[in-house]
Amino acid sequence: MKILMVCLGNICRSPLAHGVLEHMVREKNLNWEIDSAGTGNWHIGELPDRRSIAIAKKYGVDITNQSCRQFDVSDFENYDHILVMDQNNLSDVISLANSDEDFGKVRLFLKNGIVPDPYHDDNQFEPVYLMIEERCREIIEEFGSNR
Repeated sequence: MKILMVCLGNICRSPLAHGVLEHMVREKNLNWEIDSAGTGNWHIGELPDRRSIAIAKKYGVDITNQSCRQFDVSDFENYDHILVMDQNNLSDVISLANSDEDFGKVRLFLKNGIVPDPYHDDNQFEPVYLMIEERCREIIEEFGSNR
């Protein structure tokens, strides 16, 4: 199973989701590949935002091995599920889909809503982390039989 997390810059939300799910997958000994990307190209090659790194570390997750990258059309081929953080990310990724199969791989990370972008508000990193952590537990349950 291969899952790609996508947000705008690949420095806050998607690296957290990538790191949290990857951490949980390792603990459960699942044979899954997790990655993340951004729809924008501003931070290619950079580490995640220092605040994302700090909040992940607080909860025992290390995301310092990640490097920001931009979503690419080839990701449709390489991933089974593409989970996006908000409606803009959804629109941006879907606009690159070349087939119904591509389109079918893309959906919002949260079943009923969006993950708010904490970039401009330091106080939002922990609530966003906790939201992501809860959804990652659900993803393990939801896709767990696909080892």
